[in-house]
Amino acid sequence: MFFQQAPSSPSPAEGNMATQFVYDLLGENAWLYITATFVVLWFAIWLYRDSLEIESITDKYVFVTGCDSGFGNLLCKKLDRKGFRVLAGCLTEKGADDLKRVAGPQLKTVLLDVSSQDSIQKAMEWTKKEVGENGLWGIVNNAGRSLPMGPSEWMKVEDFHSTLKVNMNGVIGMTMTFLPLIKKARGRIVNVASVLGRVAANGGGYCISKFAVESFSDCLRRDIHYFGINVCIIEPGFFKTAVTSLEPIERELHRLWNQLSPEVKASYGDKYLDKYIAVQRLIMNAVCDSDLSKVTDCMEHAVTAAYPRTRYSAGWDAKLLWIPLSYMPSCVVDIGLKLVLPRPSKSV
Repeated sequence: MFFQQAPSSPSPAEGNMATQFVYDLLGENAWLYITATFVVLWFAIWLYRDSLEIESITDKYVFVTGCDSGFGNLLCKKLDRKGFRVLAGCLTEKGADDLKRVAGPQLKTVLLDVSSQDSIQKAMEWTKKEVGENGLWGIVNNAGRSLPMGPSEWMKVEDFHSTLKVNMNGVIGMTMTFLPLIKKARGRIVNVASVLGRVAANGGGYCISKFAVESFSDCLRRDIHYFGINVCIIEPGFFKTAVTSLEPIERELHRLWNQLSPEVKASYGDKYLDKYIAVQRLIMNAVCDSDLSKVTDCMEHAVTAAYPRTRYSAGWDAKLLWIPLSYMPSCVVDIGLKLVLPRPSKSV
């Protein structure tokens, strides 16, 4: 009887010879070359995976809030041209009519005030009839407001609440009310936060609300990923929209200043308001980008990609300034703001 000898594994000596061969071939920087190769391969695979898109777009419904103007309006047009069945939530009838005039027959609008739970519930019932058994593939929580914005001491409690009702409660209300429809389609939730949800650069409810959107989205993503639902966060930098328009910003700053007591005004000084407004003008004119497609391209990718990203940073100021700042010690941002903003006349 003959027994066939099993193939033996490479001996340590053979392994050392192979390693030595690699070193001889690549030189003393062998590990550097190997690491670089793996990095390039990983990046190439990531790019390929990132470029893959979903199928059957024409059968999928996407609900977008805040479509009267700005990012939401532009996104609806893009998704409509791409073949999605777009459901656009508009605050005003004029906004809805203007959007329908420039879109295809597949796009439908509904009046929606995200600060009202009754309005959200009515929009959901309308959407449920529109989507039927298909469910809702995507919801883009884009509606938001920025004002009032300014020094925290200038605010009343109602000033905080007016922004939080839209930017925080509105996002939570829309998401939780529409979640059963999204769960049916195993779709997407796209929440629009901001770079100011990573770096708190001014007072008022805006930064607070955007930090809340970041936190809510992270918690939600970890809770519902088991059901095949993706939660994506859009973090735009500064763009030229109604939110960053200088006229309403300055008007609100004057209103906040006028409601202050004489003692508080005296602590800041008579010239503080003018200096503060001058800084706002300088920042908005220097940083704001007019190309809104940088944001809507991120939103579109979050809705159409087979493997959407968790976070999208839109705009060069987001990528090169705000996001890096968010990883730095708090004292760096504190010092930067001290250098930029005016100093109260009676500061210590």
